[in-house]
Amino acid sequence: MLMRFCYLSDVMPEPMDYREEEKEVFGSEGVASEHKVWERLREIMLRIVVKRKMALDMEGLLLNTKLLVKSDYSYVASITLFVALLCACIVIGHLLEENRWMNESITALFFGLISGVVILLTTKGKSSRILVFSEDLFFIYLLPPIIFNAGFQVKKKQFFRNFLTIMMFGVAGTLISFTIISFGAIGLFSRLNIGSLDIGDYLAIGAIFSATDSVCTLQVLNQDETPFLYSLVFGEGVANDATSVVLFNAIQKFDLVHLDAVIVLQLVGNFFYLFFTSTILGAVAGLLSAYIIKKLYFGRHSTDREVSLMMLMAYLSYMIAQLLDLSSILTVFFCGIVMSHYTWHNVTESSRITTKHAFATLSFISEIFLFLYVGMDALDIEKWRFVSDSPLKQVSLSSLLVGLVLVGRAAFVFPLSFLSNLAKKSSTEKINFRQQVIIWWAGLMRGAVSIALAYNQFTRAGHTQLRSNAIMITSTITVVLFSTVVFGLLTKPLIRLLLPHPPKHLSSMSSDPLSPKSFLSRLLENGQGSEIEAAGDNIIGLPNLRMLLAKPYVSVHHHWRKFDDCFMRPVFGGRGFVPFVPGSPTERTCLAETSINE
Repeated sequence: MLMRFCYLSDVMPEPMDYREEEKEVFGSEGVASEHKVWERLREIMLRIVVKRKMALDMEGLLLNTKLLVKSDYSYVASITLFVALLCACIVIGHLLEENRWMNESITALFFGLISGVVILLTTKGKSSRILVFSEDLFFIYLLPPIIFNAGFQVKKKQFFRNFLTIMMFGVAGTLISFTIISFGAIGLFSRLNIGSLDIGDYLAIGAIFSATDSVCTLQVLNQDETPFLYSLVFGEGVANDATSVVLFNAIQKFDLVHLDAVIVLQLVGNFFYLFFTSTILGAVAGLLSAYIIKKLYFGRHSTDREVSLMMLMAYLSYMIAQLLDLSSILTVFFCGIVMSHYTWHNVTESSRITTKHAFATLSFISEIFLFLYVGMDALDIEKWRFVSDSPLKQVSLSSLLVGLVLVGRAAFVFPLSFLSNLAKKSSTEKINFRQQVIIWWAGLMRGAVSIALAYNQFTRAGHTQLRSNAIMITSTITVVLFSTVVFGLLTKPLIRLLLPHPPKHLSSMSSDPLSPKSFLSRLLENGQGSEIEAAGDNIIGLPNLRMLLAKPYVSVHHHWRKFDDCFMRPVFGGRGFVPFVPGSPTERTCLAETSINE
């Protein structure tokens, strides 16, 4: 009986002999109580199940080991290929440095597209990517060095001199663009029948396509030749990205299906709360790093500790902002500004050189990585199969988005420039029409921030199964590609057309140190104030010295310098602070001063 049961069961892969167990249960005459039979049967079945489970576990372990080895190999191969492509992008970008049309961002984008085509052919149309896009990869690893370096390398005098104008463009302008794109999408997308999108999706679209990418323009503009225009484009780009992300996060926190006045007020309040608390957190993190390095003299034993602490404190501020659901972009940007003003002057000379180049290098690699990946991701089959049956609808949607971006950008650049000019007395501080066109053009490109926000809104774990969501992802990629390639290729010729190269003596003036005599002679020259101011920050752009003596020029920057010198620098260090390092010229100077005093 037990033999027949085992043969009929599917538990074991092959029959097993249990005649000994039968004798034990039934005895020699084959007679046994029913209770004893079922008890023994239960034991045998339990033994069979245990053996089968062990066999399956062993088989699964071997299979998982093989898959793991294969997966590790594929992962390493993918990273190796991606790093090789990064190296190729840098080399080709260097060779095309003087090209009239190309820049490194467009070069990386083209490399990504070509690599995507090659991968599609080798995988027989299954995939175009060697790495899977992740918002975490973008927001946690790639974006922090880019934004921090932007704050760390910014020319603070120009930035804060134009701070109100930058905030007008970066905050108020982004809100205007967000409103136009959102309401334009609500009014126009319904005619295309792309699927079910709620009010939250439309507002998210406004935030996604309000995020600019002015990298192409900044690569063409010269910070020394056009400091005023560069500071406006640069500052507005950072403030714009931060505002767009803050808007996007605020939208996701509220249920916008039942929108009313209370929710709108909460949305506005949450926006300003995120904006100011994020800025304060970044400033506090920068001041804390300056105080620690100034008090503990890390360079006394090892400059590596100084550099490491600066990097980790900057990244810590970003992650704390992420943890507290604040704007990590604003936090790390202002942390970079404060660190460059205080912390950087508290470290040794070798650490200053190291940090400046290290932060710039990390930012450069991250930017090239992003453009390279965007090019690859543009050919992802999973998303494009949703729109394969309606290519005309896809083109129409992308064209509408580009049109809304153009209109939304123009709707605030020219009016806000007019308002800014009304508040400026000096003609050199006013934004002329050519500069307004460049500012408008610089914000037309869309980049990795838009793609990351679109993935966050319309996908789950990098995948999408809804047609409307897939259409929005592909439309975002199309707009990013079109704006980066077409507008990016036209950036160099446009800037050369609108901004002829300044005279060589002006650019050399900003780099060569001036003697006191030459400085006074230039300051006394009538009509040279504007040119001198445009040449660099080291010269005061006043018509003549008599005006300066008759009416001293007192600005907000003047009051800040007084406050900084009296209260901030004695505690946090900064310009003029020389770290004491044993065995260095600092020590010899201190010993000499001590002997003189004695």
